Amino acid sequence: MAGPIYSFLVHDHERLDGLINRALANPEKIDDNAYAEFRTGLLKHISIEEKILLPAAQRLRGGTPLPIAARIRLDHGALVALTVPPPTRALISSIRSILTAHNEREEEVDGLYEASESIIGKNVEELLVMMQSAADVPVLPHNPNPKALDATRRAVERAGYKME
Repeated sequence: MAGPIYSFLVHDHERLDGLINRALANPEKIDDNAYAEFRTGLLKHISIEEKILLPAAQRLRGGTPLPIAARIRLDHGALVALTVPPPTRALISSIRSILTAHNEREEEVDGLYEASESIIGKNVEELLVMMQSAADVPVLPHNPNPKALDATRRAVERAGYKME
């Protein structure tokens, strides 16, 4: 059964899905405002998992990370890298493709969220408050340099994906 952390993070997935869909709603032009809100939200979501959820689960496992943690972190690296260059339909398509697999890993039965909640136990409310009050992540301007796109491609491939 889904607990409060699961519900909070899945609701955020749904919010982010809505924003990325809105960013691509017009086939002629990316909605820059919707994409900017998506980008900021995605980076905050990743930060919550990387700075609050994964460390709490690891701490409560006596310092041993969850078995899924390494895979989640590879996905996070690819997703963050894809937000560095200016958005194109191809980059956003790559983000969506990774998010589909990534969100499933987090939301599935015994996925990241359920596994974390089962370990966190009585500390769930404290952790939820930390997640709800997490600060936005400072977001830098996009980097149009071709070297940034090359670095993005390498991060995506390191995570086992291909850029579109």
